[in-house]
Amino acid sequence: QVQLVESGGGLVQPGGSLRLSCSASRSIFSISAMGWYRQAPGKQRELVARITSGGNTNYADSVKGRFTISRDSAENTLYLQMNSLKSEDTAVYYCTSGYYGGAYYPKTWGQGTQVTVSS
Repeated sequence: QVQLVESGGGLVQPGGSLRLSCSASRSIFSISAMGWYRQAPGKQRELVARITSGGNTNYADSVKGRFTISRDSAENTLYLQMNSLKSEDTAVYYCTSGYYGGAYYPKTWGQGTQVTVSS
């Protein structure tokens, strides 16, 4: 089973940018789909973005136009580029791998990385 390790979180001012990385312990070439979830204090975990092995992407309405998910199979790494960050983006962000069959079904989770948007 693949292991996932996130990095790149931190403190950023509103309007700023961060890029999250997720390093996989093995090749991600054959993984059906990967995604980023987030969980803010007192809120349910939500799917932020997912990408299939074919490169098809989908985003939560709250991040469309601001966030970009990508995967580099050569580097076994998943990315989440986050621009125009808002305070409501503050959360723990989790990298996942799983299966896509009409919907995304995560199977493996990373430990999470904290993103805090504050002035």
